Amino acid sequence: MTKKRAVIIVIDSMGIGAMPDHADFGDTDKCNTLKNVCAFNNGLDVPVLEAMGIGNIQDFKGINKTATPIAQYGTLQEKSKGKDTTTGHWEIAGLISEKPFATFPNGFPKELIDKFVEETNCGGILANIPASGTAIIEELNEEHHKTKFPIVYTSADSVYQIAVDTDLIPLETLYKWCKIARRLLDEGNYNTARVIARPYKIIDGKPTRISKDRRDYSMEPPKDTVLDKIKKSGSKVIGIGKIEDIFSKKGITHAIHTGSNKEGLELTIKALKNELPLEKMKYEGVEITDDTREMIFTNLVDTDMLFGHRNNAEGYGKAIEEIDDYLEEILPLITENDLLIVTADHGCDPTVEGTDHTREYVPVLYYSKGIEPKDLGLTLGFDSIAKRVSDWLF
Repeated sequence: MTKKRAVIIVIDSMGIGAMPDHADFGDTDKCNTLKNVCAFNNGLDVPVLEAMGIGNIQDFKGINKTATPIAQYGTLQEKSKGKDTTTGHWEIAGLISEKPFATFPNGFPKELIDKFVEETNCGGILANIPASGTAIIEELNEEHHKTKFPIVYTSADSVYQIAVDTDLIPLETLYKWCKIARRLLDEGNYNTARVIARPYKIIDGKPTRISKDRRDYSMEPPKDTVLDKIKKSGSKVIGIGKIEDIFSKKGITHAIHTGSNKEGLELTIKALKNELPLEKMKYEGVEITDDTREMIFTNLVDTDMLFGHRNNAEGYGKAIEEIDDYLEEILPLITENDLLIVTADHGCDPTVEGTDHTREYVPVLYYSKGIEPKDLGLTLGFDSIAKRVSDWLF
């Protein structure tokens, strides 16, 4: 029997305009990550995305409209109450979050921090405020070295972030502390989306975060997603990048972390060429009994983590162009039995005030060899992707 594959590539935070309820999330109506990045860079060189039809969705400077698109293209409006990675990815996989995750604009409650300090035996913590990660480690690095206390901070998102210099505190200790924080948050019903390990080192005299060693400890999805459906059928679900963290490994059969978009894209190409070391990547106890279907799910985080949150519109533009270069190699690997989906999970406009995510619509592109190109218009729900994947594979 012919093998069918669905491939989802999430360009993390590449939103395309403020949703109607943007003000409820503290965002300006001017947020439009892709449009503003294009304008800032006086246009982007993205011939593959252009050919797929992304320029037909809106007017993006430097991205032409095409009368002969090779893909189906449209706009998605999120149903879930959130603008974060977890909410966006869960909805892409078919799970709507009716209740928003908790945020901590005044820092975490004293009783939670006290339990964390007691159970980790870390001696104390620094910060406990909403902050930009790069700024807070620069500000508190000296005190961190004096006390050896972890830097604990949050943002406008539902995140409990722990930063340490791993030349001072071992990486394994940081991960252990994150797992303790995850358990305490769950036991206390704090409804917090993610605990994030933020390791850094002093490089050329400056505290520098080490992306490849970052780990996210998410709440487990409360219901099954399309990933679980595929896994339960005995087929492969391959998570590339932070996918396994976002889903707390639920619904995944094989996974590999990445240190950059470049690595994530190269691994996606290897997956399409059946060149991944799947035995090394397979979770213990997983048995693949049906090789007629497969899902490859890739998150490309650099746009968000390195450029969106750091208000670096130039770097954001270059990252999109890099993705486009790899799409040139990916598209010829997509056969009539494969469905490629390129989308995003929220916004993070580097050109507007603030360093947090933005509540935005996202683009969606569907490509398969021989697909009928068309304008899909506006669709309510990122979960329309899960339905399309399920229909394709089953």
